[in-house]
Amino acid sequence: MLVYLTEYLTQFYSGFNVFSYVTFRAILGLLTALVFSLWWGPKMIERLQLMQIGQVVRNDGPESHFSKRGTPTMGGILILASIFISVLLWGDLSSRYVWTLLFVLGSFGLIGFVDDYRKVVRKDPKGLIARWKYFFQSVAALFVALYLYGSAESLGETQLVLPFFKEVMPQLGGFFIVLAYFTIVGSSNAVNLTDGLDGLAIMPTVMVSAAFALIAYLSGHAQFANYLHIPYLPGAGELVIVCTAIVGAGLGFLWFNTYPAQVFMGDVGSLALGAALGVIAILVRQEVLLVIMGGVFVVETISVILQVGSYKLRGQRIFRMAPIHHHYELKGWPEPRVIVRFWIISLFLVLLGLATLKLR
Repeated sequence: MLVYLTEYLTQFYSGFNVFSYVTFRAILGLLTALVFSLWWGPKMIERLQLMQIGQVVRNDGPESHFSKRGTPTMGGILILASIFISVLLWGDLSSRYVWTLLFVLGSFGLIGFVDDYRKVVRKDPKGLIARWKYFFQSVAALFVALYLYGSAESLGETQLVLPFFKEVMPQLGGFFIVLAYFTIVGSSNAVNLTDGLDGLAIMPTVMVSAAFALIAYLSGHAQFANYLHIPYLPGAGELVIVCTAIVGAGLGFLWFNTYPAQVFMGDVGSLALGAALGVIAILVRQEVLLVIMGGVFVVETISVILQVGSYKLRGQRIFRMAPIHHHYELKGWPEPRVIVRFWIISLFLVLLGLATLKLR
């Protein structure tokens, strides 16, 4: 909203032109989300405690987690509120990229909210039944996939970009919808599975979002896009505002979520942030890069698939417990060690992903 106000004010003072630069608004967006989350966080945690909205811990999980029972959850509301306020203030609200991301954050956040509400308020350990959760995720993901395919304004918006290959960019056609669907739903659930330790999911999300902010900026400039052999996507620069808002909100949340956590994000945060990462990857045509940079999320998901598959087919478990971060806990690793080592791996993978932009 402030973009339009500053445009009007430039006729009185040319200094307001600085707000027309995406980079400047991105910095303000990050700071706005960060400051708001730091300010509102204690108030929200206190409110959640008064409402007795506490974390439910599995009885078959690591014993170190039993002390976390009752820790306020649904902190993802803080993250989403910070992002929405920041984007609405500093984003260009005429951009379909911006509104697509806000819709995804809102819709998947709502699904997560219902799941959390049923668990912690209604005391239903199952929460939102899995098939219904997947159904609503699928509806939202298909809606976004169909919208993006139908509203594509250039060939670059439906190409498949492969790392290390600068000339291989096949047109996906209708397969774009299939790829977009699985990217959104898969990413949403992958972040949700990773959110099992204090700060484990939010920091990789911040790192990947920061990397996508850079990629979105490069994709929105013809010269940079041409130099790096990635699709030029007019208007993609506005995604930078959303990405930096996620970074700011994520860092603000981490202030309270770091070990030992004062609050957990819950499904309302993890489902929404995961879906947002998936949509950002689709919009900048870097779905494969998301798999690389979000490798921690991928490995967590694969560990669950392998564990369930092995137990059903052979009656044996591969890991002591899945997702894999619990496996290392049961091997005797202290929780902070697991968290920080996963952060380091995530940083390595993000830098590796960014390196592929040049190695083509």
